[in-house]
Amino acid sequence: MDANQRSRRNPFGMDEQCTNCPELCETREEIVHGYGDVAAEFLFVGEHPTEGADETGIPFSGDERGEALQDVLRALGFATQEPGEEPEIENAYLTLLTRCRHPERPPIDREIENCEAYLSSEVRMINPEIIVPVGERALREVAAEYTTSSPEEFDVDTHHGEEIRGRGFEIVPMVDPAEASEEERETFLESFSELLGRDYRQTKGRRGR
Repeated sequence: MDANQRSRRNPFGMDEQCTNCPELCETREEIVHGYGDVAAEFLFVGEHPTEGADETGIPFSGDERGEALQDVLRALGFATQEPGEEPEIENAYLTLLTRCRHPERPPIDREIENCEAYLSSEVRMINPEIIVPVGERALREVAAEYTTSSPEEFDVDTHHGEEIRGRGFEIVPMVDPAEASEEERETFLESFSELLGRDYRQTKGRRGR
């Protein structure tokens, strides 16, 4: 964690009383802003808070769905905490397209648009080397904003673990680890470990798209 960073939880001090989506204000327990290392080279982006994240206020935590991603982070060396503990993350930052949970449905387009400024601010301030969109919706939104290609060209199952050229960084999509097969999990770990094992800064912008 950066020496000047006081907290991993919402380190940029984003609005914790946001009322941009009145319907979600009535259903949420917590506003779930980003969490992690502000000097991170790797930014993981999910779609919306899970039930557990809505309780803890931390993306990808508090339940089995969140723990599946934490398990991947531990396997890659980004996290060191035991299962069920508050994440202890180095060189990675966790965030979401939307910051509030509706218990009966995924976020609608307007809610993602209302939260876009939070995500774009995090991307700008962190300036990561690699963005990892977790799941189909996250991939489509990240591709629309940070590549020169149409988001319809991307599919998380097809591009799982592959490097995609973004504007200023690489994008490496991940199938939602809570829904991934063991083979898909191992594929991602192998490809990402290979990326970590070479100087990925030298390859940025050289691949297609």
